[in-house]
Amino acid sequence: MEHVTADEEPSAPLVYRVERNVFDEEYLSSQLLHEKERTPKTFGQRVAERCRCSSEKAKSAVLSLLPILSWLPSYPVKEYLFGDIVSGLSTGVMQLPQGLAYAMLAAVPPVYGLYSSFYPVVLYTFFGTSRHISIGTFAVISLMIGGVAVREAPDSMFPLNGTNVTGLVDVDARDARRVQVAVVLTTLVGLIQLFLGILRFGFVAIYLAEPLVRGFTTAAAVHVFVSQLKYLFGVKTKRFSGPLSVLYSLIAVFKEITSTNIATLIVGFVCIVFLYGVKDVNERFKKKLPIPIPGEIIVVIVSTGVSYGMALFENYQVDIVGKIPMGLLPPTVPEFTLLSNLVADAIAIAVVSFSMGISLAKIFALKYGYSVDGNQELIALGLCNFASSFFQTFVITSSMSRSLVQESTGGKTQIAGLLASLLVLLVIVAIGFMFQPLPQTVLAAIIMVNLLGMFKQVRDIPALWRTSKIELTIWLVAFVASVLLGLDFGLLVAIGFAILTVIYRTQRPKSVILGQIPDTGLYYDIDEYEEASECSGIKIFHSNSSIYFANSDQYVNNLKEKTGVDPTQLLAERKSQQKHAKTKNGEKKNSNDSSLQKRNAIAKLDLELGVAHVVLDEAQKQVEVLSNGQVPEAQGESDSEEVHFLQPLCPVHSIVLDFTPVNFMDSVGAKAIKAVIKEYAAIDVRVVLAGCNRTLLSDLRTMQFFSGPVTTDIIFPTIHDAVLYCQHKRALLPCPAVH
Repeated sequence: MEHVTADEEPSAPLVYRVERNVFDEEYLSSQLLHEKERTPKTFGQRVAERCRCSSEKAKSAVLSLLPILSWLPSYPVKEYLFGDIVSGLSTGVMQLPQGLAYAMLAAVPPVYGLYSSFYPVVLYTFFGTSRHISIGTFAVISLMIGGVAVREAPDSMFPLNGTNVTGLVDVDARDARRVQVAVVLTTLVGLIQLFLGILRFGFVAIYLAEPLVRGFTTAAAVHVFVSQLKYLFGVKTKRFSGPLSVLYSLIAVFKEITSTNIATLIVGFVCIVFLYGVKDVNERFKKKLPIPIPGEIIVVIVSTGVSYGMALFENYQVDIVGKIPMGLLPPTVPEFTLLSNLVADAIAIAVVSFSMGISLAKIFALKYGYSVDGNQELIALGLCNFASSFFQTFVITSSMSRSLVQESTGGKTQIAGLLASLLVLLVIVAIGFMFQPLPQTVLAAIIMVNLLGMFKQVRDIPALWRTSKIELTIWLVAFVASVLLGLDFGLLVAIGFAILTVIYRTQRPKSVILGQIPDTGLYYDIDEYEEASECSGIKIFHSNSSIYFANSDQYVNNLKEKTGVDPTQLLAERKSQQKHAKTKNGEKKNSNDSSLQKRNAIAKLDLELGVAHVVLDEAQKQVEVLSNGQVPEAQGESDSEEVHFLQPLCPVHSIVLDFTPVNFMDSVGAKAIKAVIKEYAAIDVRVVLAGCNRTLLSDLRTMQFFSGPVTTDIIFPTIHDAVLYCQHKRALLPCPAVH
């Protein structure tokens, strides 16, 4: 019978009282808990149910695919429109120079960065679930695309006029080929993201832990920074990709440092100083400024004017953006013959693109109290990349810097992103030619300054050192591997290492012995809390891990080490003592039948008690009382030796395995636990399980765990139930408890 009361006086502390019988699984499953009756559905019924169409299902499917329909009809024009307009203009002004700059990272002409800042943004407005992120070009993704484009279309493939003269490259043919590679790669990335989204694989982002992503993006910032040095100094070097590309690029720049174009360096350095100052002012006075100062567009306009007025290209050989075609390109089918070489790169870019987008989307969703759907985000990004690739774009994702501007300037919905894309469209169709004199060093300056946010992630190192050494190791491995091996191989190494850390943690769980807090049903680590004390003769083992093929042996070893009870060792010691006693008895031929009876009585008592007594004299007295009711007057040497080899194997009579942290157990783990129960039973130590969840119990039944000597009466819902049961069973033995 269970009785629960609580003190209801508001001034007094709540009191929790429970009076009930000790529950085991056999009682719970037969008397207290009854599963609901469910009629199993056939495969045809399940398919029919999923395919059944209704107005509610159709509406839900449409709203899921087009999230804009869920908020646009109730769009509060008076409250949101002005903020979205200001935010859209501010973000668009920032998106223009970044689109031009990141196209350089992608190894394609600048105008393709503008295309990538228009088409995908429009599509995301309709299919995306985040209201605040700014979709478009991003430095890390652009650099990964550029590495693939350079690898597939190196300069050596395009000699000028068909000659083999070193250094002469047909730039137009090379750029056209690299655009084809970038477009096909974008198509493949879009297909992969669509496929994962349809299969509801939005959870894949969780495998890219935050330390991994931050270490990877910091390494990407190093790659991006190094790749822009040649534009800042105005030197001519080839573009490297693959392992050690950062070192090769640095060496190449330093080899050509004597040929630095001073005019290019001055323009770039002045732009860096100005942009850094503007960013600092925006950060310091962001609460007082109605909108951030658009430093990037100011730099672009001023430097374009200066370049045109001073003829920097003609007079000082300063490299400029060059021809920007007017208008939009007609849709074309990508060159699918290139697909076979790009699959691995596409998978890496697809995962990184999605992980960056969803992580930023979740930050804003949490801040403003709405939800984002990871699967729909995959579909949205997949559609943006796949559909836009037919209009000559490259892979996009969300940009942290632009998203922060879009949010801080009052943006409430993706209307702001749509307005930003319209501003980009205006430049493409009307005034793009005005940016043709823009020096490339200015774009390099914009990229370098925008990397500051990613470089600040180095501050994670001391923070992680204080909180988690394993996460710090993940961060460092992701950073070092990505810097030295390249972004593609570095990402694979980082993911592989992160998975190894998970295996390491399951292989080395924290194992402790629990003790009871006096006068409570609470049990805590005896090494950590002074109040926790062990129950006499009972060991409560806790390991914070599930039990499966990879760690089942470790679990058993930790159990034996922590409890101090190793059945194999104890049985070996007893066998050695028995052998020694038999040898002594063989030498003494005068052993009589009474000693044999005493030995049998002692052995019988040992089996009945479960664990023999520690005090040998007390054990001998129990035997004499049971056999003839008299205590012998004297003990012979032989009898003393017989009792000696039957001395207690250990003072522990019960072991409780706390299964509260165990989420699952495979067949290997189940066999290991079953073997442990039998092994301890051989030395008369009872093993019981506590805190098993219902799913785990169902799995154990499926694996036929409860068969033979193992039954459900060793399963208890709580540790306290198990301890009370063990104490009760011990008290029923015909001898005093062992202390």
